[in-house]
Amino acid sequence: MLFSLVTIFSTSFILALSGALMPGPVLTVTVSESTRRGVIAGPLMILGHGLLELALVAALLAGIAPFFTRDDVFMVVSLFGGILLLWMACSMIKELPTLQLHNTDNEKKSRSLVLAGILLSLSNPYWFIWWATIGVGYIMYATKYGLLGVGAFFSGHILADLAWYSLVSFGVAKGKRYFSDTFYRRLIFVCAAFLMIFSCYFFYSGIGKGYSVLQLHHII
Repeated sequence: MLFSLVTIFSTSFILALSGALMPGPVLTVTVSESTRRGVIAGPLMILGHGLLELALVAALLAGIAPFFTRDDVFMVVSLFGGILLLWMACSMIKELPTLQLHNTDNEKKSRSLVLAGILLSLSNPYWFIWWATIGVGYIMYATKYGLLGVGAFFSGHILADLAWYSLVSFGVAKGKRYFSDTFYRRLIFVCAAFLMIFSCYFFYSGIGKGYSVLQLHHII
């Protein structure tokens, strides 16, 4: 049994790490906030992300995975995500003229990173799809070993996220001593631009899925 638990943990870690390495809204905000909050930004983002995922694992164990694969749910989450990311991007751009790298006022303006981790995860429809398909498959396998199996799966998954985002925050926070205010503003602008791109993609995905739903109802 110990070998099986180690296998569950290690495969969950590797799979989650491969996903964490891909760019997305959580990574983008982690980079921008690490310049303000320092090395703690990544762990705080993953704390919010992990709390949400823990609740989601419990929900999937309760059997609601099919709900997350519904087209109408995908559409609503996509549109919500598009609005949230667009708002965050516009807020970042609005702050650009007054941003200074070594200004404590920037830290006071920073959002709650735990809440940001939760909201940014909720705003991503593909996060739901992953958990409702790949994630639930892993969970069902892990349940053969009881709570220890589920615990091995979840700890491997969340530790991969924590390791990568902590490394990102550490690199950005320690490297900011070499940043000028101009470079800092450009970095925040690039992060905002990426959020806008993700926002447009989520809008496109949500509207496309909504059109498909309407077409299906029309045919029926």
